[in-house]
Amino acid sequence: MSEVHEPAIAYGKHQFTIEEYLEMENAATEKHEYYKGEIFAMFGAKLNHNNICMNLSVALKTGLKGKPCKPLGSDMRIHIPGNTLFTYPDLSVFCNGVDTRNNDQMNALNPTVIIEVLSSSTKKYDRGEKFELYKAIPSLSDYILVDSESIQVAAWHRSDSGEWVLAEYNGLDHMLSLPSIDVAIPLAEVYEGVEI
Repeated sequence: MSEVHEPAIAYGKHQFTIEEYLEMENAATEKHEYYKGEIFAMFGAKLNHNNICMNLSVALKTGLKGKPCKPLGSDMRIHIPGNTLFTYPDLSVFCNGVDTRNNDQMNALNPTVIIEVLSSSTKKYDRGEKFELYKAIPSLSDYILVDSESIQVAAWHRSDSGEWVLAEYNGLDHMLSLPSIDVAIPLAEVYEGVEI
């Protein structure tokens, strides 16, 4: 994901309602996350991050051709009603349509796959607290973390019993498996053109 910084303080107010956040976000020129009344500014990403996102987008689009699933980029905002989070994953995949909050076409509720590309400043958050927040999405089956500074991918898959099972990949000859959408992507494609 893009880098997330300290909460944005607007108009001297420290806590915002969801409605206030959405009104501000819809008028904003930069992206912000929302969690439990706080708003966090997001900033642009480095070259490696952008190359990995583009590579994954192409691979997902190709791998999902003819299937009922659709990849979307980082402009698709995800909302988790159970814990109030509004966020912008680097990539998400939706199967059998995209359900949105109040049919607003802006705040998606039902991703099957979420992919975050890590930087040094986001690794801890994406692996820890953010993953815990994402677990509250009933439709989520695969959560993928792709390191932008080393060849390393962590892929969690929710089993039929509801447990999250981790698979790790760290070689260009490995294949990233996304069981929920029946897609496998060579790490050589994920990291093509990326300088590690």
